[in-house]
Formats: sequence, structure tokens, C-alpha cells
Amino acid sequence: MKYAMLVALREYAENAKTKGFWIGLLLFPFMIVLAIQVPKFLAKATPTRYFVLVDQSQEFGETVEGALERYRVRKKMEAYQGYIRKYVDEEKATTTEKPDWEKLPALDLDPQSMFDPEKFAESMVGGAMDGLAEVDDPDAIFDMMAAAMAPMLKEDRPEFEEPKVRFQAIGLPSGIAADAEPEVIVEALKPYLLGDSMIEVDGEKKELFAAVVIPRDPAIAATVTMANVEKKGAVEYWSTNLADTDLRNEIQRSINNEVRRKAYVERGVKPEVVKQVEGVKIEFTSKNPKKEKGKEEVSMADTIRQWAPVGFVYLLFIAIMTVTQMLLNNTIEEKSNRIIEVLLSSVTAGELMLGKLIGILAIGLTMTGTWIVSLFIVHTIFKSPEMEFFAQVFDVLRTSNLLPAFAIYFILGYLFYAGIFLSIGSLCNTLKDAQNFMGPVMLIMMVPLFTMMFIPKDPNGTLATFLSWVPLYTPFIMMNRAAADPPMFEQVGTLILMVVSSAGMLWLSGKIFRRGILRTGQPPKILELLRWMKG
Repeated sequence: MKYAMLVALREYAENAKTKGFWIGLLLFPFMIVLAIQVPKFLAKATPTRYFVLVDQSQEFGETVEGALERYRVRKKMEAYQGYIRKYVDEEKATTTEKPDWEKLPALDLDPQSMFDPEKFAESMVGGAMDGLAEVDDPDAIFDMMAAAMAPMLKEDRPEFEEPKVRFQAIGLPSGIAADAEPEVIVEALKPYLLGDSMIEVDGEKKELFAAVVIPRDPAIAATVTMANVEKKGAVEYWSTNLADTDLRNEIQRSINNEVRRKAYVERGVKPEVVKQVEGVKIEFTSKNPKKEKGKEEVSMADTIRQWAPVGFVYLLFIAIMTVTQMLLNNTIEEKSNRIIEVLLSSVTAGELMLGKLIGILAIGLTMTGTWIVSLFIVHTIFKSPEMEFFAQVFDVLRTSNLLPAFAIYFILGYLFYAGIFLSIGSLCNTLKDAQNFMGPVMLIMMVPLFTMMFIPKDPNGTLATFLSWVPLYTPFIMMNRAAADPPMFEQVGTLILMVVSSAGMLWLSGKIFRRGILRTGQPPKILELLRWMKG
């Protein structure tokens, strides 16, 4: 055992001092930080989208304009919510007298929904179904509300930075007539849409993001026949950017709401009555019968707890693949460089194999432990509204058995697959030879990834139960089922199965390792391998 531990220390040191190992350790928290900061940066860096609206029907121009104004106000309120959560002074918030929102003019909102961005935007700008009068200056109302909230915020806070206007309508370029046929207008706009020509906005050259053309008699698909649809024209949205669909969705939603409003008016139904009816709903709550009485309601933490194992399955797969690949590469490299012969002059094949297993296992535990600790560090340093989800995740990890389960299944999964990879490494002289064996192994290992999104939906179903008893997949499937509290028989039974299977795999691997580690030339055939395992 003494010599095995010396080999383990050597393996650990050899891998821990490599650049790749440190890059892997530092890259994970760096990616987490990027995932938090980059979206905020990109939101600020995204340019204003300029578009032209040609409304030949003369019915929807103001509707679209109002929808985009509501969109702007909603985004502004969402940004202000994040600003408040970040800079609120908890002590002042509990001691300062709450603002009297009823003193703010033109607000038809109760205090509970005051900071609902959607309702605030509807109240400020009005909508097709609400019957509310529009506010002359929504920004003035917003400033009054922000002033009322100011006493509850930290004194050293920065000024609130209003989000950039996402979408701005502009007129048609000179030389294009708005009353021309839609085909003619679109053809004239194509050079601008393709970036060959630039539009002029406030004396500056800008790119045209999209063009919306509403024909004189747009088709209403729900009330016309196919023949009428052919005679009437559809609203056309032209853009080369197929990923950013926010503008298209806002315009489409606003036009459809306006069409429905007019349909209600034609049928003698008041829009405000429709809004009242649509606002009637039954309160619906999700409850879990497994929770104690009085606390059955499902929270965000409960949902995270249900789906958190999926992330651990992916992390488990990455961790096992990374460390077993290290084990494979080290074995092949030492064998091809004849270093293995020097090592075997001082230790037995069994001690060498055990030392490699322990050394690489320590590397894996160091790596996964660093990943988990780095999450807590990032959460502490970059505490912000964007980290609220991660705060819920950390709370789930602290109050559940996911981390112990991950550690157990990582060790058992590593030992099982390490036996396979160590056998392959002892049989091959080059990585090219090893790739022939790695193909089938990789296909087998991909099964848990294909099923990891389905298992949480039916954690105790036939598929999950069956795969849990297949040693190749037991660590991944049982990790995925951890939040569903599988029957105790399955938890204990699969754990015993995994211990026995890992021991058996290492025993067979030891037989192959002792015979193959000094072998040169072509890898043995399948029948020869079977004879080695029997002998």
C-alpha cells in the first residue's frame, strides 16, 4: 500500500502541475461570471433597432406606436426593479414610511401590483382592451414614483440608468412612396434591409433593421375563406435578422389585439367589459403532498430541487469523462515512452494500477470540489439581482442530499469507468489505437445524457427503474432520481450493485492490466482478452 500511495502522489502531482488542469479549474468560475455579466453587457451594447412601418390601411399605426411605447416603459420598469433590489437599504425600508401611491395621478393600480412591469406599462400607455386613458408623460409619473422610493435606497447608490430604446420607427427613405404597391415598396427597401444602403436618422447613417408593410385591406384569417385570403394581403415583416423576434412579436400582438377590439365593438361588446371578464380567474396553486401540513405549497426552491439533479448528471458526466481520459492518456503515454517499465521495476502491476486509480480520483475530487466552491465564491462576490436564482440553488444544495449523493456516485462511477479506460490504456500503444475502443464506450456513456431531461418527469417509471439497475448507467440515473426519493430498496440495492460492479470491473481490469501493460505491437483480439480474464 505504501508504494501504491507513492504512485498516487506522483500521478496527482504530474496532473496538478499541468496547464490544462489549472485552466480547467479557473475556466469554470470564469464561465459563471461571464454568464452573469455578458447578458447585461450585451443588453447595453445592443443597438437601437430602426424600422419603417408602412400602414396603407390607416388603422394600425397608432396601435403599433402604443405597443412599442408600452414595451419601452415595461423594460424601464424591469430595469428599475433590479436597481431597487440591488441598492435597497434594508434598515431604511423597514423604518421609512411607505409612499402613498394613490397620490400619483392616472394610476389605476393597487399598491401590491405597483411594481408589476406589465401592469405599470398598461396603466401608463393604455392598451387595446383596457379602456384606460393614456398618460401624457409616462416618464414624469415614473420620476415621481422613483422620488417616492428614494428614501428607502442607499445614499451612495449611482444614478438609475434608463435602458436604451430598443425599437424606433422612422419614415421611408426619400424616393419611396408610401401609397405604392407593397411589392414596389419592399423592392425599393431591399438595399437598406440587406445593408447595401444606409438610412439617415438625425443626421447619422444607420442600418435598417426591419420593414413592416400593412396592406390596404389586411386578411383576417379567422373569419375569411381561403379565397378571400388570396384576394386580401397579409401583414409582411421583412428582416434579415431571424433571431431577434421581439419587434415582430410586439407588432403582431398589438395588431391582433386591435383587430379583436374592433370585432368586439362591431358586435356591441365594450372592450372594458372584455378586459374585466378576461381578468376573472381562479387562483391556482401547486402543492406537494410530501411536504408537512401547512407548508405544502410548491415554491421556486422546490422546482429547483426537482430539476437540480439534471445539472448534476451533466456535471457528473463531464467530471468522469475528464478524469478517466486523464487516466487513459497517462497510461498510454507512459507505456509508449517506456516509463512504465521503469515503474514496474520498483512496484508491482497491482500497486501501480491502484496508485493510478487513487491519484486520478484525487484529481477528480479536487476539480469537482473547486467547481462547487467557486460557485459559492462567485455568488458572494457578485451578489446581485441576477444571482437570485443561484441563491435559491445554493439554498437547495445546503438543505438537500444532492452533494453527498453526487460525491458517492462520482466515486463509484469513476471506479467503474476507470477500470474500463485503464484496461484500454494498458492494451494500446498509441491514442490512435485507443480510439478504436473508445467509440463504443462513448456511445454507451451518451445514453444518460439522452435521457436526463425525461427521467425527472417520471423518476420512478419503468425506464428510470430499469436503467437504475444497469451498472453502466446507475450513477447517472440514480443521481437524476435523487430529488424524487426513490424507494429505499432501490437506493440501497443499486448502491450495493454499484459497489460490487465497480469491484468486479477493477478485478477484471487488473487481470488485463497485468498482462497488457508490457505488451507491444497490435492490441489483442477479443477472444484473447476473454482468455486473460478467465486466467
